Amino acid sequence: MNTVLNKKVRFEALGLVDYQQAWDYQEKLLAENVALKAQNRTLAPEQQQNTTNHLLFCQHPHVYTLGKSGHPDNLLVNDTQLADIQATYYKINRGGDITYHGPGQLVGYPILDLENFFTDIHRYMRTLEEAIILTCADYGLSAGRIDGLTGVWLDFETLQHPRKICAMGVKCSRWVTMHGFAFNVNTDLSYFGHIVPCGITDKAVTSLQQELGRELPMEEVEEKVKGHLAELFGMEWV
Repeated sequence: MNTVLNKKVRFEALGLVDYQQAWDYQEKLLAENVALKAQNRTLAPEQQQNTTNHLLFCQHPHVYTLGKSGHPDNLLVNDTQLADIQATYYKINRGGDITYHGPGQLVGYPILDLENFFTDIHRYMRTLEEAIILTCADYGLSAGRIDGLTGVWLDFETLQHPRKICAMGVKCSRWVTMHGFAFNVNTDLSYFGHIVPCGITDKAVTSLQQELGRELPMEEVEEKVKGHLAELFGMEWV
């Protein structure tokens, strides 16, 4: 357990970045924290160093990612078709099934040492969801959760036409997190037609743009999400 809680978080806006590059960067930050925690266990409390926390925001070129519990059959196109739509495909080490990332989608990667906040992965997931729910409310949209499913949904109460607006999938190693959420802002939703999103066959996908009928300024949405995350986690920006 950390002897001193460090709620300072370094925020980085990476812009449009290749998926593999962002993945490698996350792995690097996670490995550094895990190594530091291992070192701290061998030291007296006064000699230990604070672990670090990071929040990365970015967008990706068209890419499909399959989580370790996912089914490859949920990708509905072959390699040739992937090339035709200028998309790539990765099997990755987060939870969850298959999802899509692309331009106009806000992807958030928190690399947090949860021992600085709370050691509860269920609470962590619900807190990420809550930041998106609050952001949707900022735009007059009622969003929430559906029992048994991760992510953030519209029409989550009546379930007459449930639509996912934000997908989530995380990895946690020694309480250090990576991967995160994908919030559809101005996303080209046609790309979801090439997969069974998150392995769910009977529910739709949507975006802020689709729901509001207009394109949203990405930086404006990013600031709202960032603000809600800071408040919910008690983050201090570095």
